Amino acid sequence: MYRKTLSVFFIFLTGVFAFASLAWNAEIQVITLHGKPLTLIGKKSELGKSLPALSLPDLGMEMIDLQSFKGKVTIMSVVPSLDTPTCEKQTHILSEENGGLDKTVNLVTVSRDLPFAQKRFAKNAKINNIIFLSDYRNAEFGKKTGLLIKENFLLARAVFVLDQKGIVRYLEIVSELAKLPDMDKAMDFARSL
Repeated sequence: MYRKTLSVFFIFLTGVFAFASLAWNAEIQVITLHGKPLTLIGKKSELGKSLPALSLPDLGMEMIDLQSFKGKVTIMSVVPSLDTPTCEKQTHILSEENGGLDKTVNLVTVSRDLPFAQKRFAKNAKINNIIFLSDYRNAEFGKKTGLLIKENFLLARAVFVLDQKGIVRYLEIVSELAKLPDMDKAMDFARSL
């Protein structure tokens, strides 16, 4: 009797886990790097919703609350690592090709690089008009926005535009990690808000 009950219980658990696995897989996003699939984990960001409540360290290791960007439109550029050519180009476009948006809009770059590496990058690149934030501690930003790459624990390449209330109004998650997002489209969208 005990074995039969235990057997039925394990069959039940197997079914529950299979169902949960199917439900989980329905939420999984996949991007690629040079055609190789990569899995994004975490809760996917949605248009019309606020970014999650969390704070990230800036170049000086001061914790910056993402909610503090409210009051101005914000362009948030997310890159895997500033020490790669594509991430560097994306950041230079945001800094140097924004057509004056840096005077009226928050320009933010988020990566998993250490704040010290971000500071070195900003100094060497002579970038002074972007707020750099690091998700190095526990990848909380990546997990809460659905941008954390399971295979390498870096962030997926993306660009957000938040309105003055901090609501996500534009979001592009780049399907091929080695390619740039459409920064012009994101900046034009920010101008329209």
